[in-house]
Amino acid sequence: MGKNLIQQARGKGSHTYKAPSFKYRAEVKYTNKYSNGIVVDFVKCRGHSAPLAQIKFEDGEIGYNIAAEGIKVGDVVTIGEDAKPTSGNTLLLRNIPIGTSVFNIESKPGDGGKFVRSSGTLAKIVSHNDNKVTIILPSKKKKEFNYNCRASIGIVSGGGKKEKPFLKAGTKFHYMKARNKLYPITNAIAMNAVDHPFGTSRSSKKGRPDIARKNAPPGAKVGKIRPRRTGVRK
Repeated sequence: MGKNLIQQARGKGSHTYKAPSFKYRAEVKYTNKYSNGIVVDFVKCRGHSAPLAQIKFEDGEIGYNIAAEGIKVGDVVTIGEDAKPTSGNTLLLRNIPIGTSVFNIESKPGDGGKFVRSSGTLAKIVSHNDNKVTIILPSKKKKEFNYNCRASIGIVSGGGKKEKPFLKAGTKFHYMKARNKLYPITNAIAMNAVDHPFGTSRSSKKGRPDIARKNAPPGAKVGKIRPRRTGVRK
């Protein structure tokens, strides 16, 4: 009997497993124009852990950016080369001094921001080289970025939110469902035989070897996928 694993069902892309992005308040991306804007409101989006700052620019356009810690309604934020390295402003990496805390860093110039967007996180500028800027990420890993990439100054607001305990599984369930993340994650051995190759209800068979055979179809490629060697090294 064929087995459709949960990761296969999610990867198929059916509506059951799609994130409810139509319910998100806004897409957070840097605008391609350089201008000043006024923070008019803070909004909560189920697709982001940090609050979003609603910014009204000089031409009347409304944009959204991840809120920096310490900014408030009425503050003026600047996007562009003339911006000062103060909290909430967005500058090119080449214009940001060494040791400055940054967030929402672009992976390549113009992509709108990809790195360090979670609440309470920050990265630091370590050094400036020829056309690269070295940044230490929250994971303590150092990564080089193009010096024309943009980043926001400061720390992402909402720090401490992730340290708050869920206290019960139901709260965690609704938190994960807001972005359609897989929860709870079930042990393969605890599943039924129709749901996973390792699953069974027979008490005499608590599991099976977790090394997928060479010609295993995609539905059976679970566990250790073709390890180079097994057993005790002698």
